[in-house]
Amino acid sequence: MAEKSMAPSRFIFCVMLISMFLLVLSSLFLLQFSSHSLIPRSVLELIIVNNTSLYFMPNFKREQIILPTYPSEDLNFPSLKPIESDGLVSTSSQKTSSVGQKMNVASDPTRDLLRVFMYDLPPEFHFGLLGWKGSVNQTWPEVDNAKHIPRYPGGLNLQHSVEYWLTLDLLLSNTAKVGKPCTAIRVQNSSQADVIFVPFFSSLSYNRYSKINGEEKISINKMLQDRLVHFLMGQKEWQRSGGKNHLIVAHHPNSLLDARRKLGSAMLVLADFGRYPVELANIKKDIIAPYRHLVGTIPRAKSASYEERSTLVYFQGAIYRKDGGAIRQELYYLLKDEKDVHFTFGSIGGNGINQASHGMAMSKFCLNIAGDTPSSNRLFDAIVSHCVPVIVSDEIELPFEDVLDYSEFSLFVRAVDAIKKGYLLNLLHSIKREEWTKMWERLKEITHITLSINIHPSLGMQ
Repeated sequence: MAEKSMAPSRFIFCVMLISMFLLVLSSLFLLQFSSHSLIPRSVLELIIVNNTSLYFMPNFKREQIILPTYPSEDLNFPSLKPIESDGLVSTSSQKTSSVGQKMNVASDPTRDLLRVFMYDLPPEFHFGLLGWKGSVNQTWPEVDNAKHIPRYPGGLNLQHSVEYWLTLDLLLSNTAKVGKPCTAIRVQNSSQADVIFVPFFSSLSYNRYSKINGEEKISINKMLQDRLVHFLMGQKEWQRSGGKNHLIVAHHPNSLLDARRKLGSAMLVLADFGRYPVELANIKKDIIAPYRHLVGTIPRAKSASYEERSTLVYFQGAIYRKDGGAIRQELYYLLKDEKDVHFTFGSIGGNGINQASHGMAMSKFCLNIAGDTPSSNRLFDAIVSHCVPVIVSDEIELPFEDVLDYSEFSLFVRAVDAIKKGYLLNLLHSIKREEWTKMWERLKEITHITLSINIHPSLGMQ
């Protein structure tokens, strides 16, 4: 009886630990990843030999999937092609030290907060989707050299790259020189784990492989989902818990579309709940993770003040959306001709990201309006630009609301009020310099939240 009563407590405890783990990882997106640096400099300094690929799944049929090869420039680190910043975006011009210069002690599993068992899925589920090909029976890339790490595609792909970073983080947790105790560590015995991690790059699979090509009868994306379901259902770890202690990243709203009902008992890492029925995904069991921002991070010392920000409110992006995003069109016609308002169509193509970086950095308020789904990376672009977010999305779920009070640095406006003529501008004009500056200061604090917590030592940061 006592054992049964402990089960819910253990489940809640695991969810809390996972949330802490994701909060730590998300700090990388908010601090270290400027628009020109996908992998932080510190990662390149301290990436070392991976010792985790020690066991394989003998009952899994490893049929080789032929994946198309993308041009190398599509997979290049943005840091190799710096984006002009007009002096606004932080740069990484400091010298990088060679691998192995810093000698640290291995992470101690007995001192870590979260112990994670990660399946050795075949490469076609993860790094193989990035064009990586290892030697025979090699499941994971070696991480002793940055050149051996497959690079994540740029553009809009980046906003859903949490699956990539969580996997790398766990691979690095077992290396011999990771420094201080890890936030989470990969264990090689599932009975020792608090949670089971499924390393499937579901967002990348959807973005790149969801179309049927040539004589294919089904897409590679659907094929991988079918195989993943078959694999998991055959694992003793899944059978013991019914999948409830498994963690699957499905950050893109359309990722895992074919398998989500069969795998819905697992804990899901999502961008929002917009395309999930409540019985399948909800805040009681699942985790909302932040998007990776696309614009550059503004250094605190270079963040423009109230007087220096000449634009009152800024929005640049897709205007004509479906479902709940129809409000964008209504607001566009209300605001497009107003003084000190920038409300235009925009995309990441051409000079779009640079324009958005500069525009948000010089605006007092930045609109985060519901689109096809309740959330978007635009909120996190606003945060790293220190532009006070104005959230017009009634169904939005925000990452880490248990530790971050968004009302301290954001404004929430109901959709029904936002479309009233004059309402939104009157509200923004009513926010005087002192109140705005208080939110601005808080934005700078949470953008650099990693300065006040110990993030994963395998990424070489403290």
